[in-house]
Amino acid sequence: MKIAIVGLGYVGLPLSLQFARSGASVLGLDVDRAKVEAITRGRSYIKHIASAAIAELVQSGNFSASSDFRQVKKMDAVIICVPTPLNKNREPDISFILNTGRSIAPHLRKGILVVLESTTYPGTTDEDLRAVLESGSGLKAGTDFHLAFSPEREDPGNPDSKVALIPKVIGGYTPACLERAKAVYGVAIKTLVPVSSCRAAEAAKLTENIFRSVNIALVNELKIVYTAMGIDVWEVINAAKTKPFGFMAFYPGPGLGGHCIPIDPFYLTWKAREYGEHTRFIELAGEINTAMPAYVVQQAISALNARKKALKGSKVLVLGLAYKADVDDYRESPSFVLMTLLQERGAAVSYYDPYVPVVQATREHAHWANAKSVPWNAKTITSFDLVLIATKHTSVDYGQLAQWAGCIVDSRNAMAGVRTKPGQVWKA
Repeated sequence: MKIAIVGLGYVGLPLSLQFARSGASVLGLDVDRAKVEAITRGRSYIKHIASAAIAELVQSGNFSASSDFRQVKKMDAVIICVPTPLNKNREPDISFILNTGRSIAPHLRKGILVVLESTTYPGTTDEDLRAVLESGSGLKAGTDFHLAFSPEREDPGNPDSKVALIPKVIGGYTPACLERAKAVYGVAIKTLVPVSSCRAAEAAKLTENIFRSVNIALVNELKIVYTAMGIDVWEVINAAKTKPFGFMAFYPGPGLGGHCIPIDPFYLTWKAREYGEHTRFIELAGEINTAMPAYVVQQAISALNARKKALKGSKVLVLGLAYKADVDDYRESPSFVLMTLLQERGAAVSYYDPYVPVVQATREHAHWANAKSVPWNAKTITSFDLVLIATKHTSVDYGQLAQWAGCIVDSRNAMAGVRTKPGQVWKA
């Protein structure tokens, strides 16, 4: 089986490797020639994926990479794994999907399967993408070629997350499309979860991330309330999760990050307006989560005030730039918002992250491009008036941090169990 996977990022690359390991002939397609060149040389550009894993499959002949979309005409299936961000007006931007469709459409042949994995609103696959593919190829979906949607379920940084073992939701444009998609994914994925349509599969993915967004917003709100009452929200959650039924633990933080939870719920909010419906619950959760960086900065101000210092003119270190622990992915990271808010209030801001030595340009935070992580040593850390923990990397020695830092604002409960001085740590 010959499979082309378009988009070799955090979703497309692991999926490519899994198909290649399963015996498929995989062609990775990406407009980023640096990624193509890295794969050709057997090198990884994602922290949790080893170069050796790529090199082995490239050398075996099961995996190759290219920027030449004409090779689609040789494929049995094409899987699209491209970004779906929000535009400057916080509306869905499916231009990456549509541009990919336009790139592959002239090279589609009868019988080929096209699957979209990018998270998006219901109707994207069977309306928007289908229209582009049909107009560009002269073929008809469901008759001349197969079309399906199967949402990605990547969990970077989780060593127990294996592509082959994560159940795969699949929705086809027609029953025949579904059967073809099942046959393709069955090569590499152990458990398949067929649903009635592309729209049902698209909605399933949004529901997964909305569920997380709403529950994180709940504990973020509880954190603010309980802090005002002098109650430690982390202690409360740890106690509540001992209940063996009816409760699932979610944890507060300095804001939402990553390419999924801060973005995906608003895809449904936007689409719902087309049907005259308003997603008040989702929007409220978004407001709470978006407000968290400002709350954390206020806690930093209070921590400095307790030491008779002002934020303006203080040196502040943000510990952790990645959006979650033990990854090098800083897309939509709340750390950027924290750094910007602190800088706007007159602080001299730096960051430390063992996985992000240099910041590359991002769509929303180009201001921080080329910023570099400070060294991790006593001389550097003691020079800061305040250290704000934004990401709980397990590789960081928090015992050393307690020895070196005079004032710590902890938004991730990272200092729990670490011996500290009275008044040294503020929970945020």
